[in-house]
Amino acid sequence: MQQLASITFLVRDYDEAITYFTEILRFVLLEDTAIGSGGKRWVRVAPAGGGGTALLLARAATPDQQKAIGHQSGGRVFLFLQTDDFESDFDNLRQRGVNFLESPRAEAYGRVAVFADLYGNKWDLVEMRPE
Repeated sequence: MQQLASITFLVRDYDEAITYFTEILRFVLLEDTAIGSGGKRWVRVAPAGGGGTALLLARAATPDQQKAIGHQSGGRVFLFLQTDDFESDFDNLRQRGVNFLESPRAEAYGRVAVFADLYGNKWDLVEMRPE
């Protein structure tokens, strides 16, 4: 069996990113381990109760990596945060200051609204239509 365990997510600063993901998006901090010298850390966050793929928060270390912060997908929606209660999650995220780039809309696959994270990466908040 194989599964996608983590996706690298470039950040400016570990603590800034941890604060955003845990306090604004309400993700769980799964791991925060120092790696050698130089301040490098192995930091993983994931949606609470999701049991799916985690984000590996990686501090940008080179100029090319720093340029890619907020542009990891070339301006397209990068990540999809799936919910089973769209209205509640949409309202709660807005109240915590999440920057939604559009109003919720209905699509063939379900209900969706695009938001930008603290770096400008685009995400879909999506509730899939029952099959």
